[in-house]
This record gives sequence, C-alpha cells and structure tokens, in this order.
Amino acid sequence: MSLKKKDYISREKLESLQLKRLRETVERAYYLVPFYRKKFEEAGVSPEDIQTLEDLQRLPFTVKQDLRDNYPFGLFAVPLEQIVRIHSSSGTTGKPTVVGYTDHDMKVWQEVMIRTYLMADVNEKDIVHNAYGYGLFTGGLGFHDAAQALGATVVPASGGFTKRQLMLMKDFGATILCCTPSFALHLAEVAKEEGYDLQKDFKLRAGFFGAEPASEGLKKTVAETWGIRYVEAYGLSEIIGPGVAATCEHGHLHIFEDHFIPEIIDPQTGEVLPDGEEGELVITTLTKQALPMIRYRTKDITVIHREPCPCGRTILYIENIKGRSDDMLIVNGVNVFPSQVEHVITRIEGLTPNYVIVVDKKGVLDKLEVWIEVDEKLLKDGPGTLETLKKKIEEDMLNNLFINAKVKLVEPKTLERSMGKAKRVVDRRELNI
Repeated sequence: MSLKKKDYISREKLESLQLKRLRETVERAYYLVPFYRKKFEEAGVSPEDIQTLEDLQRLPFTVKQDLRDNYPFGLFAVPLEQIVRIHSSSGTTGKPTVVGYTDHDMKVWQEVMIRTYLMADVNEKDIVHNAYGYGLFTGGLGFHDAAQALGATVVPASGGFTKRQLMLMKDFGATILCCTPSFALHLAEVAKEEGYDLQKDFKLRAGFFGAEPASEGLKKTVAETWGIRYVEAYGLSEIIGPGVAATCEHGHLHIFEDHFIPEIIDPQTGEVLPDGEEGELVITTLTKQALPMIRYRTKDITVIHREPCPCGRTILYIENIKGRSDDMLIVNGVNVFPSQVEHVITRIEGLTPNYVIVVDKKGVLDKLEVWIEVDEKLLKDGPGTLETLKKKIEEDMLNNLFINAKVKLVEPKTLERSMGKAKRVVDRRELNI
C-alpha cells in the first residue's frame, strides 16, 4: 500500500489495525518500562484487559512531568544501544524532556512526515527551504529527512539570519517553505523592507507551518501575504515530533490514526468527551518502540470530528488548536486564549499580526492590555482614526472574549520579533508590579 493510500483506509481495517497495535504497545510498555508497570498496577489494569479500543480509557494518563521525573532515559523501552537518535526540549525551566528513537521509529517518523508533505504534493521537483531550528529540537531534522526521502532538494537554512534566508530563497528558487507562522510573517516583513516583490521574486507555492498555535486569521494572513497554500504540521516531540497530523486542502487537520490514537478529555476531570465537544487532546502512540506514550496529555485544546472529509481521507480530523490549557489566561474569572485575541486582530483592517498581551493587577482586579502594531498607512491618517480603531478593537474584544481589554496601538516594528516561537503573553500579576 502506498503511503498516500494509508490516509484512505476503510474504518473497519483501520480500527482492526489500531487494536492490534494498541495491544502490542500496551504489552511493550508494561513489560519493558517499570514506570508503566507500576502505573498500570496502581490503576488495577493489565495488558490482558485491553480487548477493545474502548478499553484504552481504562489506562492511566501520562504527562510531561513523568518524562522529567524519569530523566534522562527512564521511560525508554529499549536499551541505549538500540537508540539511534535523541532529541529533547529546551529545558529552559529545568530538566529537559528527552525522547529517543530506534531505527524503526525513525522510519515511522519519516513515513508520517512524507504523508504530511504529500498534503501539498511535494515531490522531487521541489526545493524545500527549511527554516526550522536544527539540533535537539525535532522540527529541523524532522522536516529535513522526509523531504530528502521524497527526492526534493533541501536547503537546511535553520533559524535566524533573515536577510540571508531571503537571498537564498530567491536565488535558489525555493518552492516550499518550512518554519513557524510568526517567522513566515517576519520573513515577509523584512522582504518588503529590502525591496523584494513577494510574488515576483519568489517561487513559493506552499508552506508547512507549526511549532506554535496560530488562529485561522493568522493562517490566512500568512497564506495571502506570500500567495501560497498553508499546510499546518502538528506534532509534539513526546509523541514523535512533527508528523502527528497535517491539514488537507480543505483545512482539516487529519491525524495519522494508524500510528496515533487521539481522544478528547475534560481537562479538569479527565473524563473522555464525545466527538464534537471541545477539550484536551490525548494521544497514544501505536508504533513507537523506544518511547511508547500511553494516553499522553498534550494540553492542546481542540475538537475531534469523524464525519467524512471532502478530501476523501478516512482518518479523522481535529479542529484548529485553540491553545494550550496551560497557556490559557484566567482574567477576572474569564478564560482567555491568545488565539482568541489573535482571531479578533487578524480580522480588522489596518492592524498587523504583531501583538503582545499584557496581564497586570489593578488593586484586587486583573487588568488585560493588548499592544498591537498598526499598519504604516494608518499613522498618516492622524490620531482621530487611531482612536476610532482602538474603540472598535476594544468593542470586538468584549463581544468575542466577554472581557474588557484595553488596547494600545503602537507604531510598526515596535514589538520584538521572533526567530522561532512567538512570545505573545507577558503576565505581570505574580511580579507584583
């Protein structure tokens, strides 16, 4: 079966394959990883209890702290001599989370990344400009290996050096761009400053964007700015890296279900929610040898859909990731995701997608302020226009977020740019400023 055809497998065959692989994975975790054996015994469940896909719900959750508590190799199900690659998180807040891959795992990773690329029919004629960071971060090498396996020409640009990247994209004739959505906008901004014509000087036809949440408005802005097809590439290093899911031509984020089983749970109770209800995405790996993940809580908020997709794929899809449950701000009792703010901003003409959310305290109450860069043309219209725009944004924030937010419009290029993941929130409440 070709890799592309795996996305169109019948549900009956898919679920039969999932059950077989789930039982193998549970046995592997139970017998080869002491951490899982203990967790299963505490939950009163054994591998023999997994007789149907619904039995997955009987298994305990795994969380990121479990990887940190077992740093560096305590969750590996194979001896170190079978590990051919190690990646890890940045570890900026303590010990990093470490993930390992056997040769088999590398083949699985390459397969799901090839299927990601096939969402935009990437082939040997394409030139892939890869601006994801190389190194311990999974992005750069994850995108690199699969593009090379497809026969495409890969430019391993990595992050930073914006002007040089633009020169290489133009001179080498890049047709595919791989980077975070915020860096794609930064590239476009600098390109215009340098006098490039984005449509005439570049040959891009599609981009693969991920590693940070992006609202539908931001995705549309990136696609229209560059004049390309926007493909979201979703993944987590704990699960495999990029390649867990990707968007088809209809914008539906399809999960490669023959390798990963998704569930949606209530973030507070852990209860599994029915399809169509919003909650936290939980993923169980089905084919990983080195680091099997049982019911891993991603913290990503979304919705599962199983109804047929117009693209014809039979694998289910999830909605645009609304945000991470641990990135959610609670402001005076109201839940606010940065992506909700971004959605409002990207729908209003005259604003750029560059913004920062500042949360502070005013007495006993929280205060939310949003700093947004305006388009250069608006500055020429005078303070009256800006004040009218400011009031409109505050009104839209109230109507969409159900919260009073103060808007501060700032000049272009005022806010710090990101070479990777954009920092959208500054929470000063715990600093007592």
